[in-house]
Amino acid sequence: MPRSFERPFLIAGLILLIAFPYIAEAAGNAYFTSTVARILIFAIAAISLDLILGYGGMVSFGHAAYLGVGAYVVAILSFHLYDGSALFGLPGTEYAPVVWPLGVAVSAVAALLLGALCLRTSGIYFIMITLAFAQMLFFLFVSLQRYGGDDGLFMFAGRSEMPFIDLENDTVFYYVCLAFLVGFFLLCRAIVASRFGRVLQGIRQNERRMAALGYPVYRYKLAAFVIAGAGAGLAGVLLANHTKFVSPDMLHWTKSGDILIMVILGGIGTLTGPILGSAAFLLLEEYLPVIFGDLSMDLLKDHWRVVFGPMLILIVLFARRGLYGVLFRKENGDG
Repeated sequence: MPRSFERPFLIAGLILLIAFPYIAEAAGNAYFTSTVARILIFAIAAISLDLILGYGGMVSFGHAAYLGVGAYVVAILSFHLYDGSALFGLPGTEYAPVVWPLGVAVSAVAALLLGALCLRTSGIYFIMITLAFAQMLFFLFVSLQRYGGDDGLFMFAGRSEMPFIDLENDTVFYYVCLAFLVGFFLLCRAIVASRFGRVLQGIRQNERRMAALGYPVYRYKLAAFVIAGAGAGLAGVLLANHTKFVSPDMLHWTKSGDILIMVILGGIGTLTGPILGSAAFLLLEEYLPVIFGDLSMDLLKDHWRVVFGPMLILIVLFARRGLYGVLFRKENGDG
């Protein structure tokens, strides 16, 4: 399809997602709603990474750190509510209008502090230092034995509470996730189309020239890094509520790798691509082992990534813009 078909494609996709819970229930597969909700959550994380990777040229290998921080804020406050103890002199809570913005804010602050240091470097050094800081946070949460340590922490009090909305209902929670995905997607589209976004893309193409033109390159990159961290924190907040469980694995470098693969698979620098990449990655993760199990291929059932790896390599080699590039071709005049 020509790129001009992207908007109708997105509208049709949104209509399908709105109708999906009813379609799944009518087909007798209501549990699919929870699976797609997980895809929506990781799509938010992937879009946030694409903002700095595709438009800012910042290859972060520690993006899952902010996902984990947002998730742990929700789980820790829920733990103190269930336990009846205080945190810094304040009682625990699972009130979403308080907990969710706090989770996003803490993730943004973490991105601000780590980004202020990481962005002093570039290239391979930036990749390695983001990885190093993410692993430091990973081991920090492993050491917090009160909050489960390496075993993780269950949210015994259940999902967060929201006025007039029953988040314990999987269908209702699905629509909340969908609303946040649409909102964050539109926000990122507006950022990319703004003067800030154009400067960010200029920095990706030629950072020295942008600095010579008088743009405060470091500030622009740090601002984008904080926005991306906040987006990943939002995904973490929703993921904690989705699973009702958090663990240090959410911050591990392999999780950052998964999010990076989602962006590459969908198409770097497209915003739409990460949504496609998240869906493809998580559906393959969910159903490739099942397919191989049905075929009595137990080895591939346990090591499904052996098949997924070559698929990713083929996409990188022959579809340089991922699934987005497969669906939408460039038109005359496109850059």
